[in-house]
Amino acid sequence: MLWALGALSLGLGKILENMELGHNVIHGQYDWLGDPQLNGKSYDWDIVGTADNWRYTHNFRHHTYTNVRGLDDDIGYGLLRIFPEQKWKPFYLAQPVIAVVFALLFQWGIAIQNLKLGRWWHGKMSSRQLRVTSAPVVRKMGRQLAKDYVIYPALAGPFFLPVLLGNLVANGLRNVWTYVIIFCGHFTANAETFPKECVKNESRGHWYLRQLRGSSNLRGGFLMNVMSGNLSHQIEHHFFPDVPANRYAEMAKEVRAICARYGQHYNTGTLLTQFGQVCWRIVRHAFPSRPPKFAPLQHADATA
Repeated sequence: MLWALGALSLGLGKILENMELGHNVIHGQYDWLGDPQLNGKSYDWDIVGTADNWRYTHNFRHHTYTNVRGLDDDIGYGLLRIFPEQKWKPFYLAQPVIAVVFALLFQWGIAIQNLKLGRWWHGKMSSRQLRVTSAPVVRKMGRQLAKDYVIYPALAGPFFLPVLLGNLVANGLRNVWTYVIIFCGHFTANAETFPKECVKNESRGHWYLRQLRGSSNLRGGFLMNVMSGNLSHQIEHHFFPDVPANRYAEMAKEVRAICARYGQHYNTGTLLTQFGQVCWRIVRHAFPSRPPKFAPLQHADATA
């Protein structure tokens, strides 16, 4: 019983460090404080992935090209077909199982996302290039593995195995929760993807419209906001990624009113509803499906 409580407490701590602290700090939300420990350019978090890679794949690519096919690598993370616009391959038949494994190992998927292993696999990147680009990630992985599964358990002496298993469970809890929150923020039934053409000569108003249509929120109150690092307000986060996240709930009232004024859908729902839609997408699009006939985002739609 005490072991379970300890593992759960550690898991909650890792979730808070990852989502409420790490994600938001790395976005530069607290640079204005002048605190070197909360500096977005130097902060590193308690996962196997490097913050430098995350700043590129997430802060730059994902937030610039949100849900743009071929530019936003977060669409399926190279493993899953979640939208009908993605080309179907027989590999995707296994994705309901792959999705579960990916959730359990989510931090590892984030860690290798920017290594472009597919390019190396298809001979478009040399092994030497891969070794150079992967070196910082391999070092970070080594440090995390040593900390969680060697050093800390060893400090516990005769309790080596319980501590090791507790760390393993805590990391798993953090991985699954992060996966659920991120997938609910981008892959629900009403979330849209966009062709590359939509970013050509894209106005600022169209950029905001794309963020709105490619994002999903979660209802759940204060506890949900804190445990998700306020990514329960994914729409507001995509609008203003460098604004302190604890302001999103207040901002959401204005954003929702503007959406109603201009006839735009404000995508929100409970965790159960939104994640249920994500699971349905994963299962449905494991099988062949036809893409929509027309691109979902037309320039004429934006009135802002």
